Amino acid sequence: MSKSDQILEIDPPNELRFRGPFTEVVSSELKLINPSEKTVCFKIKTTAPRRYCVRPNSGIVGPKESVKVSVMLQPFEYDPNEKNKHKFMVQSLIAPPGEVNQEEVWKSQESGALMDTKLKCVFELPANQATHAASVMEPGSSGKSPKADSQGKTAEKDLETVVEECRALRQEVSNLRTENTNLRDGVRQRKAGGDTQMSSVQPAVMETKVNNMPSVVALVIAILVGILVGKIIL
Repeated sequence: MSKSDQILEIDPPNELRFRGPFTEVVSSELKLINPSEKTVCFKIKTTAPRRYCVRPNSGIVGPKESVKVSVMLQPFEYDPNEKNKHKFMVQSLIAPPGEVNQEEVWKSQESGALMDTKLKCVFELPANQATHAASVMEPGSSGKSPKADSQGKTAEKDLETVVEECRALRQEVSNLRTENTNLRDGVRQRKAGGDTQMSSVQPAVMETKVNNMPSVVALVIAILVGILVGKIIL
């Protein structure tokens, strides 16, 4: 058997709107109107019971009477990009004549006697906050905080500095090698002229100097890279 049409008039009929900011409890009102000559029992249900407080969440609406229901949204961190899927459902059924025991009425309901209406929830931000949220979370943005972005730029500059210093050190090594070559040529010339002392001492000194340079360069580069990595981690 198909369900009966909703006997209650519900205001608003389709959606509950909650206007932020959502850093504190936000309330929305639901009005249940009974236009009939019968007594009607009602229940309010939601897909997110931990996020809402409903008062009253069940009760009785007398003939030609109405009941106001307060729906309170609990504080939470609002994300404008998150799709809201929260919904409410108003269930109702006609109470039998005489004294009404709600628990017994709901337990003994007949098939097809239950009526229900679904409402979706809509979250709204004040105009100034909506603009701010849109500017912070623009489409295609990486979602990085300004602090993280600043740290990234600083690390990039430090890396450029290390690269430049490495280039300078390589150039210095190249210059020393050129100087060493020139000195060797000079030694050979002196040796050819009979300067045996210079030929035995000077090449060994310069060879040691140049051979030590790559180790010094590697040590300096390692120190600079270590400092850079430390800044990035912190």
